[in-house]
Amino acid sequence: MNPIKKLSIIIPVYNEGKTITTVLDKVKDVQLINSITKEIIIVNDCSQDNTEEQILSYQNLHRQTQDIKYFRHDINRGKGAALRTGFQQATGEVCIVQDADLEYDPNEFNLLLKPMIDGVADVVYGSRFMGGRPHRILFFWHTIGNKFLTFVSNMATNLNLTDMETCYKMFDTRILKSIELVENRFGFEPEVTAKIARVKRIRIYEIGISYYGRTYDEGKKINWKDGFRALYCILKYGFLKQ
Repeated sequence: MNPIKKLSIIIPVYNEGKTITTVLDKVKDVQLINSITKEIIIVNDCSQDNTEEQILSYQNLHRQTQDIKYFRHDINRGKGAALRTGFQQATGEVCIVQDADLEYDPNEFNLLLKPMIDGVADVVYGSRFMGGRPHRILFFWHTIGNKFLTFVSNMATNLNLTDMETCYKMFDTRILKSIELVENRFGFEPEVTAKIARVKRIRIYEIGISYYGRTYDEGKKINWKDGFRALYCILKYGFLKQ
C-alpha cells in the first residue's frame, strides 16, 4: 500500500435527521494520526425526514474547512447500495464505514488506522466483542444472533473473527474497489467478508472498539429478517463462493 495520506469516511444515511449533525461534528473533530486528512462521503438513501436539509446546511456551513461530498439516491435502495455509491467516490488510500446513528465512536478511527499505517494490515475490523472498551448492554438474542452469524461466516471463510457484523470495517481502498459487491441491504457485511477473505495474501486484523447501541425506540433498523438474509449471504458468497 502507498503511504496513507487520506481516509475516506463513508456515511450511509436513512432518516437520521436527529443524529446526523452530531455524527458529522464527531467526525470533524477527530484528529487523525500521522496528519492524515479526512474525506467525508455522505450517501442519503432517500430519507423521508429532514436528513437532507440537515446535511446540506452542515455542508454549506463547513465548506471552507471540511471535505464533505454529498450524494442522494432517488429511491430507497438499502445500506449496501449506499455504501457502493460511497466506495465508488472514495479517493483516500484507506476507507471506513461510519453509521449515522451514534452507535460507534469516530474517535476510534485511529485504533483501526494503526495496523494499516504500520504496514501489517490491508483490512481492519473493529470488534464490539473483544477488548476492554465500553459496550452498552442491550439485547441478549441480538448478541447470540451476531455471534452465531460470525461463527457460521468463519466456517465459510476460515477466518477467526469475533464480530463479522460490525459497522467499523476499514479497507485498503484499492483492494475494496477490486471486489464486485451486489448486496443492497445489510447483506453487505457477510458478502464483503466472504469476498475479502478470498483475496490472495490478504492481511485481515481485528481490534476492540466501543459500542453505544440503540434500542428500536431510539431508531435501530436491523431486524430478524436481516438475520436470515445474512445467513443466505454466508451460504451464497461464503460456502458457494459466488
